[in-house]
Amino acid sequence: MSGTDGSRQPTRLVVGVSGASGATYGLRVLDACRELGVESHLIVSKAAALTLSQEAGLSLAEAAGRADVVYRVSDVGAAVASGSFPTLGMIIAPCSVRTMSEIATGVTSSLLTRAADVTLKERRPLVLMVRETPLHLGHLRTMVQLAEMGAVIAPPLPAFYAGLTSLEQMVDQSVGRALDLFGLSWKPVRRWGQDIGPAAAETQDT
Repeated sequence: MSGTDGSRQPTRLVVGVSGASGATYGLRVLDACRELGVESHLIVSKAAALTLSQEAGLSLAEAAGRADVVYRVSDVGAAVASGSFPTLGMIIAPCSVRTMSEIATGVTSSLLTRAADVTLKERRPLVLMVRETPLHLGHLRTMVQLAEMGAVIAPPLPAFYAGLTSLEQMVDQSVGRALDLFGLSWKPVRRWGQDIGPAAAETQDT
């Protein structure tokens, strides 16, 4: 990626992990960034550290080892807290209702939500893999507000049409489709008309 002055700009993605269930989504985003050659800048909330331990059996240090750069969630003076620090955007995977609500208000209390707010003000993609169900009216109104502000609400839902046979494949499909929103194409994603579907079958037959 080249800057306006012709200099080479690093390809960076800010990766947030909140305390919602689904820590594996954040871990696989980090794995995908490593495979794609994208520099990952990780922010993990305090609640997410507990979820990583309970769901993935990983310490915060072990999870952080998958990222290129790691920030303390309290470090509001970090590089990603400034719009002058160029990135592709930010993904929060998973995104809790508390985190999305804080972003929607613009009253940010941690680096996680500050970085998200910066992403919105700089008109960069902000993808929120919201993990909550069922949703009450307040949740839905918050999502509408975020969408109006420019965020993309991308709940991780199973893509049954892709013929996936394991939980790991379903996680990777959701992560890969979220990364598509940044123009990043990750190999594990199964695509309609290319890997699956009538058009793909016709291509394979020829």
